[in-house]
Amino acid sequence: MKLINPSTKEHLHVGKVLCIGRNYARHAAEMGSSVPKSPVVFLKPSTAIVRTQGTVVLPTMSSDVHHEVELVVVIGPGGRNIRESEALDHVMAYAVGLDMTARDLQSEAKKKGKPWSIAKGFDTFAPLGPLVPAHKVADPHALTLSVKVNGIVRQHGHTGDMIFTVARLISYCSRVFTLEPGDLLYTGTPEGVGPVMSGDHLEADCTGLPSLTVTVV
Repeated sequence: MKLINPSTKEHLHVGKVLCIGRNYARHAAEMGSSVPKSPVVFLKPSTAIVRTQGTVVLPTMSSDVHHEVELVVVIGPGGRNIRESEALDHVMAYAVGLDMTARDLQSEAKKKGKPWSIAKGFDTFAPLGPLVPAHKVADPHALTLSVKVNGIVRQHGHTGDMIFTVARLISYCSRVFTLEPGDLLYTGTPEGVGPVMSGDHLEADCTGLPSLTVTVV
């Protein structure tokens, strides 16, 4: 999967898709989970990415796929052990995205104490909207997130409610993984996640960013 840097028009290869779980307290509560003391990080393959006006394909292995709207960070300058005070300098762009989740597979894996990568990693499970240069987003923590399913608002939240800021997440992840240009960081979802069905039309929005629309099949 390749992206185009919206500022330079250069092509970037997507390497890692880093995702953050339970980064909004009310979402943690609705999932029956505690508020984490450090970021909960998991990965999706780049094959999970689908762009706006694409389709999300429901896997035959699951009967309960949920939407999760998120602010997505696109890494520009890479690095390791990035200081939190300098972390936003490593952001190339922002976008709105969806972290699709096979909730039944995730719940089953959690009960058995097993990894839940499969629940998050199916093809088309990381819809990504159009990119906006980072300098056009004055404050990534002053944005409203929402998603509509067939025109009805299902999720509505504010990035100011993140437990861990974008800068903290970048700094933390860079202590584990060397961040590279084109890496994506899905920063977590607010409350209101819910199921989707074949034929549903999803529209994800975030203040100042182009909408992301996908159809479920």
